[in-house]
Amino acid sequence: MASKMIDHDLSIQAGVTPYRMAANQLAKATVDTATNKKGVGFKAGGPMSLLKGAIFNNLQKLDEQNAVNRYVWYNLPAGLSSQELERALYYWGDLCFFYDEGLGKFYFMPYALDGSIDYYGRFNHVHPVPMTSGYEEKDTDPEHAKIRRAEKAQAELLSMLKLKCVYDIVPPEEITEETLTKSTVLLHDFTPSRAQKNPRRADMMTPILDSMAEIFPFMKTALISGCGTRGVVSQEGAEDSVKDASRAMHGAALNNEPFVAITSPMELQDLTNGSVYKVEEFALAMQTLDNFRLSLYGIDNGGLFEKKAHELQSEFDLKGSSVGLVMQDGLAQRQNFCNIVNSIWGDPSKPETLIWCMPADNIMGMDSEGDGTLFNNDTDSSQSGSEMPTEEGGNEND
Repeated sequence: MASKMIDHDLSIQAGVTPYRMAANQLAKATVDTATNKKGVGFKAGGPMSLLKGAIFNNLQKLDEQNAVNRYVWYNLPAGLSSQELERALYYWGDLCFFYDEGLGKFYFMPYALDGSIDYYGRFNHVHPVPMTSGYEEKDTDPEHAKIRRAEKAQAELLSMLKLKCVYDIVPPEEITEETLTKSTVLLHDFTPSRAQKNPRRADMMTPILDSMAEIFPFMKTALISGCGTRGVVSQEGAEDSVKDASRAMHGAALNNEPFVAITSPMELQDLTNGSVYKVEEFALAMQTLDNFRLSLYGIDNGGLFEKKAHELQSEFDLKGSSVGLVMQDGLAQRQNFCNIVNSIWGDPSKPETLIWCMPADNIMGMDSEGDGTLFNNDTDSSQSGSEMPTEEGGNEND
């Protein structure tokens, strides 16, 4: 059977819930554990499949909202908002900023290496790549074919833009026409590792969000049966059957199935240790995972182990220091980017041409804009001419 990849976003835009589609398909597939050797030991597609899918969708949206609202950008070109730029970083990890002379506009786009690297392993030249994912060649839909041709033409056009990467502030006397039209500044979501391209934040968070989504079905199963999922063993094939039962228990718990039938010569027995977890234990596990998730963004949280008793101020400060370093890392990348971009395309005599980035008010816990709230109420803060906070300079110049 040929495999294929499905863009679930297209299904959602068409008004079809992909998880319901998957559940309906799985409900038609009855798997017999006596003949199945690949470990799918239960009839899938129960109501918990939909619960986990719905929880995952909501957690993914929550994670994206946390990511795109951590920082506030000022004076972004091309009508971009802070959320739009941060969303691009969330799904791509790295972007390049450049001026397209032909179109007369600035752009933020993903990029690919075009040529060699320097002694530090950094890219010397890159070319932008389209943000769209495209349709398969075998897709015969006329509208999809038009989009595919447009995307292909865009990719070919962008591949001809060979841009020189700038990694330091450029003095005014060194700026040339080529600097303005043939150079780019790279923006990273966080400090790159040995590779010069960051993994996508959305991909990095997916396994964590998946584990968090599983806790809710487990919790509901615990409420119904103390999470006492059991393997019932009878007649033929003991060894393989126990393995099938072990694999099936995870799926059975997700699908609210307290029993799993296994064929084996072994006597009837309970495959669990008999212990029953309290609902609070699942809630604590969920809280731990969520705190860990927030710490990856540098957002204050209760720590991996949140004490139920009174917490000393020194213990709270210690947890907050590591979180602050994560936030500082992302801010350093953004403010260093701003300093380089401003040195090339900005005009100090025209503040509206200078872009800048700051943590959001509710992240810092202070009113940086002086509007009396801990929220960035100015939805146009990223537009040209808006008033920036009075703090000057970035982490690189501190």
